[in-house]
Amino acid sequence: MADLSLRGLTKRFGDVVAVHDLTLTLASGELVALLGPSGCGKTTTLRMIAGFDVPTAGRILLGDRDVTEAPPEKRTCGMVFQHYALFPHLTVEQNVAFGLEMQGLGRPAIRRRVAEILDRVGLGGLGRRYPRQLSGGQQQRTALARALVINPGVLLLDEPLANLDAKLREEMRFYIRALQRELHITTLYVTHDQAEALVLADRVAVLMNGVLQQFGAPEEIYHRPQTAAVAAFIGVTNFLPGRVTARSGDRFVLETPAGVIRARGTADLREGMDAMLSVRPEHIELGGPDPGVSPDGINSVRGVVRERTFLGSLIDFRVDVGHGVLLRVQGRAAASQRAGDQVTVSFDSAAAWALPGREG
Repeated sequence: MADLSLRGLTKRFGDVVAVHDLTLTLASGELVALLGPSGCGKTTTLRMIAGFDVPTAGRILLGDRDVTEAPPEKRTCGMVFQHYALFPHLTVEQNVAFGLEMQGLGRPAIRRRVAEILDRVGLGGLGRRYPRQLSGGQQQRTALARALVINPGVLLLDEPLANLDAKLREEMRFYIRALQRELHITTLYVTHDQAEALVLADRVAVLMNGVLQQFGAPEEIYHRPQTAAVAAFIGVTNFLPGRVTARSGDRFVLETPAGVIRARGTADLREGMDAMLSVRPEHIELGGPDPGVSPDGINSVRGVVRERTFLGSLIDFRVDVGHGVLLRVQGRAAASQRAGDQVTVSFDSAAAWALPGREG
């Protein structure tokens, strides 16, 4: 398998900059999720790597080979499109064999390779069916088999689960991850689904407005976002505006509408700076109306429950802590607090993350 390097990759469509100066390296055998909202440049990046779009600037390297100007068939990339792009008039076997035929492989070798890959993706015995005779999951596996059968150096996946229902989508996430690990194939997986990225990826690259915002392990992206935009996009979080009043290493004290809060934070924060505090709902505990004496490192704030929503395994609370600030808290299904109750919200300083600037 090859590593994949993007160096200063840029794509303009007239006056619109779809991708700007993107530099990214995928190690051999690594699965990286390219994550971002619709229109951020994810699919454009994938199309440039595959050879379908020509970069305005920058370079694309597969291993030590510069393929920036190479045609798609010379790039050893396998691609799975969002809508699968299966040929409706061809059987599963014929769809999967198409790339091998374009390579000029002999019929006996094609039959052998197609049978092997169909067995591997769980489609053995379905080779003579047409796409219209397959379920959504089977169509997705056919598209995956067609991309893998050519033994690509890099696998490119463009929102491959977007057309599946929620249950099947969850099953296929784990299937794709297990298959990728088994084959140890370098993979770039484009998605707007944060849960998908966190479950599947070795590392996540967050792209917004064509610009790389952060690149790191899923845990780092989730717990230590470098901008408020990344914090807001990845999962659910609460924001509290504040000002840094003290700093010691990566530990900060902030004055906020809810009171003095202790937190960890980004390296570029300084005393006196405006800041935005991010706290995930699952990191907050609900207690009785009297906070008592808080242990070292625990932030406690009084509030009133305004909303209580049943979510099955969780209860979702909206807690008013004053000054127009509503904190979202996710508690256990057995949580007894009701709308109108006086409560204390508590969270560890290590779970509060301070970022430069203010929301918006």
